[in-house]
Amino acid sequence: MKRKQERFRIIEARDNVIERTKDIYETIKGNWRSTYFKNNNPVTVELACGRGEYTVSLAKLFPEKNFIGIDIKGERIWKGSTLATEQNLTNVAFLRTPILLLENFFEPGEIDEVWITFPDPRPRKRDIKRRLTSPRYIEIYKKLVRPGAYIRLKTDNTGLYEYSLEEAQLRTDISDLQFSDDVYNSALRPECFDIKTRYEEHFAAKGEKIKYMRYHF
Repeated sequence: MKRKQERFRIIEARDNVIERTKDIYETIKGNWRSTYFKNNNPVTVELACGRGEYTVSLAKLFPEKNFIGIDIKGERIWKGSTLATEQNLTNVAFLRTPILLLENFFEPGEIDEVWITFPDPRPRKRDIKRRLTSPRYIEIYKKLVRPGAYIRLKTDNTGLYEYSLEEAQLRTDISDLQFSDDVYNSALRPECFDIKTRYEEHFAAKGEKIKYMRYHF
């Protein structure tokens, strides 16, 4: 508990973490480029970013873009915030909020790309609506991304992958749907940049194939 409280204290003092205790939390909507990043570069968000490893790795690969990791867990965000701080990355931010409240923090068209990396699969039927690829979440993303922006999912969970693919195939408002149930042995591998989080490496070591899909509206 002491360690958790100390990490909460650290992220509260960091500029690269936006959370309820800060004034910018209420005013950032529509102002990510002008207020935080101070440039007009494209904005990519990683949902359920956890420890922020994917967000930070993408930011290192693409300094000409802006990246925002979003999660509700402050202790997890502390790790990503620390990595970004240690590497002097100025194109990274972390937003601490439930993803269901995404519309409180972005204007329509403000997001250029969405990554959903290894989210909780929510396997129980009663939790289907809580899956980040369920229709209620997809409708939120659709409102906030610019035309042509890609929605990307990477997961080790077969059930979530199959559910997400089925939902995507049922829609009539998406284009360029591409998918693989073994991305590292597919033509889609370059799209993932071989970035592997600790979580992914753990499951890959157990023989789990990594699934991937993407599309745009």
